[in-house]
Amino acid sequence: MKAIVLSAGQGRRLLPLTSQVPKCLLALDGERSVLQLQLETLARCGITEALVVTGFGAERVHAHLAQRHTPGIRVATIFNPFYGSSDNLISCWLSRTAMDDDFLLLNGDTVFEDGVLLRLLGSVRDPLTVTVDHKRYYDDDDMKVALDGSGRVVAIGKQLPADAVGAEAIGLIAFAGSGPKLFTEGLERAVRRPDANRCWYLSVVHELAEEDGVVGTASVRGLWWREIDENGDLFLAREEWLGRAALALPVGAQA
Repeated sequence: MKAIVLSAGQGRRLLPLTSQVPKCLLALDGERSVLQLQLETLARCGITEALVVTGFGAERVHAHLAQRHTPGIRVATIFNPFYGSSDNLISCWLSRTAMDDDFLLLNGDTVFEDGVLLRLLGSVRDPLTVTVDHKRYYDDDDMKVALDGSGRVVAIGKQLPADAVGAEAIGLIAFAGSGPKLFTEGLERAVRRPDANRCWYLSVVHELAEEDGVVGTASVRGLWWREIDENGDLFLAREEWLGRAALALPVGAQA
């Protein structure tokens, strides 16, 4: 299985830290960046190939990857020239040729312990499997998920009514079997719409869940992950990672 990592954004909510450096290159563990830790986690869990979608600061990302080889995983990049004027639907569409077989899709600002990815990989039963977590209250910035009685996704988006929300998506999805074809066909439809530049790829996942019922979930309740959107998130991720790093497998080991 391969992974596609969406790392084209600047991360404006983290300014001034991201005035020159893209969010994915912010240091999380000493000198290791968010992207480096993501690649190490992928490699430890048996993912052998990664495509990183770059945009803001692409040259810095390329230099970073050239200097820091991660054992066990081959890494390539693709450039999104529209990173400054579009959301991540376009990044997904540009990387669609890499979606010809089973793959993982990972937001470039989500970090997690190995157990999160292992839980997802062990839970794949549907064409699409969305990694979700649960909490008592969901705020406006959470990517909310509505579930049916079997745990499948029936709707996903930030604007779901509070009484319909049963989980939040953490920014990690597995596509297997017919999933890659269903998703790429959905991307082709979505990019032809007038508002494509303002859409997230999860709008395609929402349509597949709503119309076809092919989107399952993997709950990672009790496992550690964090989305890094602003300075407070970065501070907590740095602090919490130190306590979780000891749970990781050796770099290059396969679970």
